Amino acid sequence: MMNTQLTVFSLLERAERYFPKKHVVSRTHSGIRRLSYAEIGKRTRRLSSALEKLGVKRGDRVGTLAWNDHRHLEAYFAIPGMGAVLHTINIRLSLEHLTYIIQNAEDKVLLIDEGLVTLIEKIKDDIPSVKAFVILTDRNQLPETTLEPAYHYETLVSEGNENYEYPTDIDENESAGMCYTSATTGNPKGVLYTHRSIVLHSMTVGLADTLALSESDVAMPVVPMFHVNAWGLPFSAAWFGTTQVLPGPHFTPKVLAELIDNERVTITAGVPTIWLGLLNELESGNYDTQSLRAIVCGGSAAPKGLIRKYEEKYNIPFIHAYGMTETSPVATVSRLKSYQQDLSYEEKLEIRSKQGLLVPGLEAKIVNHQGEVKWDGKEMGELLLRGPWIADSYYKEPEKTAEAVKEGWLHTGDIATIDEEGTIKLVDRTKDLVKSGGEWISSVDLENALMAHEAVFEAAVIAVPHPRWQERPVAAVVLKEDAKDKVTKDDLLDFLAPQFANWWLPDDVIFMEELPKTSVGKFLKRELRDQLQDRSVELR
Repeated sequence: MMNTQLTVFSLLERAERYFPKKHVVSRTHSGIRRLSYAEIGKRTRRLSSALEKLGVKRGDRVGTLAWNDHRHLEAYFAIPGMGAVLHTINIRLSLEHLTYIIQNAEDKVLLIDEGLVTLIEKIKDDIPSVKAFVILTDRNQLPETTLEPAYHYETLVSEGNENYEYPTDIDENESAGMCYTSATTGNPKGVLYTHRSIVLHSMTVGLADTLALSESDVAMPVVPMFHVNAWGLPFSAAWFGTTQVLPGPHFTPKVLAELIDNERVTITAGVPTIWLGLLNELESGNYDTQSLRAIVCGGSAAPKGLIRKYEEKYNIPFIHAYGMTETSPVATVSRLKSYQQDLSYEEKLEIRSKQGLLVPGLEAKIVNHQGEVKWDGKEMGELLLRGPWIADSYYKEPEKTAEAVKEGWLHTGDIATIDEEGTIKLVDRTKDLVKSGGEWISSVDLENALMAHEAVFEAAVIAVPHPRWQERPVAAVVLKEDAKDKVTKDDLLDFLAPQFANWWLPDDVIFMEELPKTSVGKFLKRELRDQLQDRSVELR
């Protein structure tokens, strides 16, 4: 067979050649902009040419601090296309972590959205590796900044060569992209993606039993392009000629609802907090969402009540998926098998509320101290993964690599079960399990059950120390506005009681105005534990 190389720019080349009339709809600071893939291709080549003039060479890291828009999409292909490494930087990290990852990655150039310039100005003296700052803006002139040297993106692109020729000798195993974990503890860890891993992952996103992305779709990645490459959707969508709708900076549930309505979005992806907010907007507004064939949800488990509301009231299919920075990220997708289609809705909902089946191309096993767990949906263990888009190391972190990658398997740190059908269900992170009296309690199961209550907007369950049982679960709950001061702790415990053994029930329910979250919208349980560390619970 021919030994052809799988490279990232080939994905956009296909869009240019076969789908030049298809569009990217980009929401920017000044409004909506529409560009064809033919235009995106030319601008991308111009950007590569401009970066080369700024001194970017093969293997150099180029950082992006940007929203989901057309300029960020151009960088997705321009940087790896020229043999450099695309480093998408999480703009919601602390200044300390931003400084750390820019220096750890040794970024040579930063591409910065105009609204984020002040963020980098605060740390400019602490990131000496950066030799040039490129400002992404709709304005005709460079915004005022203390960054130096600073360049105007559109000027660079206009002066670049639209016939720039990409190197043909890039090896598919060279690094193409780089993301850092969101670091709930310690410093973020860098993960390098190869051209080969990105291309193979992109192909998987198009399989019928995964996300089934195709040319006929209109895809809106709400998950940030700085978070695990927006789950790979921009790469796959370009390759398949899919229309892309990029929601841009500071979007709101109203903005998302309007884009779905106006652009006839067929598939969108994001974390549960996004879909909770959108659901509230749909409840209060008047939007046409009939075009949507799927909402893809990852990052954390979505409560059954949320899935049910979207499907029963709005007729929008809801797809659970699972992954992490180290898995590029798609590792499992919750799809029903053909013979499961005849089950009752409640039975199907039970299956689809799990994280699902391993996608083709990967291997998995779930192990505990006794070995691999039984396929009974009950026995718990840590999920281990391996495959061509699973990380085998952390950048410059041999000790952390040794902790996470053992005998060729990535130890995810996620505790899971697997049933007789091979359906995987995450029950917790290893550090978030509640170990009470020697038995494990899943905080995720309790959270999902609480969020099925009609009065609950968000819920997180943590372990607190207990003198007799070692640990006990405590629930932190945010009520919906119209339910505040009307629902009590006992109401929620009574709601949970029929669903769990008595010893699983939280010892306390604490009502809060807001739950702390990570930079990508997950519940930040470390901070919640710090807030509630002095909370005492009664002996049960």
